[in-house]
Amino acid sequence: MILSGLLALIVSTVALRTIDDYFIICTLGIQVVVFSLMNNWMSLTRGPLGIPGIPSIQFFGIGIESKSAFLLLTLFFAALFFFFLKKLTGSSFGRTLLALSEDEILAQSLGKNVYLAKVIAFTLSAMLAAVPGALYAHYISYIDPTSFTVDESIFILSIVIIGGMPNSVAANMRQIIYGAILVFMMFRYRKC
Repeated sequence: MILSGLLALIVSTVALRTIDDYFIICTLGIQVVVFSLMNNWMSLTRGPLGIPGIPSIQFFGIGIESKSAFLLLTLFFAALFFFFLKKLTGSSFGRTLLALSEDEILAQSLGKNVYLAKVIAFTLSAMLAAVPGALYAHYISYIDPTSFTVDESIFILSIVIIGGMPNSVAANMRQIIYGAILVFMMFRYRKC
C-alpha cells in the first residue's frame, strides 16, 4: 500500500495538472509507459515470463490456502474498506470530494484546495487498490505484466463510469445491456 501510494503521489502531481479528458489520457499514457517498463525489466519482473510461485498469505504462521478461507479474507478487507470509505465520505474531506464531483469551480470559489484534495484522493485510491492487487497475486500465485493492460483499465473505467451515472441513466443502460444480451441469446439459440 505504501509503495502504491508513493507511486500514485508521483503520478498525481503530473496527471492532475491536466483537466477533464486529458487526465484520463495522461493516466493511460503513464500506464503504457509503466507496462512497457515492467514487461522489459527482466531482472525485476522477469518480463513476459512473469513471477511464478507466489506463496499463499500467512497470518501469524497460519496459511490462507483454501478458497473459503481466501473468500473470508477478501470479505474482511471489503468490509474494512467499506466502513473506512463510509466514514471518509461523512467527513469534511468527503464533503469536499463530493463538492468537487458536483462543481469543481464552485468548490474552489468556496476556498477548498482542489488540487490537494485531488492528490489525496488519487493517492488514497491507489493505496486501497493495492490490497486487492496483492490478494489477486497471492490467490493466483502467478503475476505478469499482461494481467494489467490498457484494455483491462478501459474495462474497469467503463464499469466505474456506468456505475457512477445518475440512477435514471444507469437504469436505461441496464435495460439496453439486458436487451442486447436477450437479442444475442435469441440469435445464438436460433442457429442451434
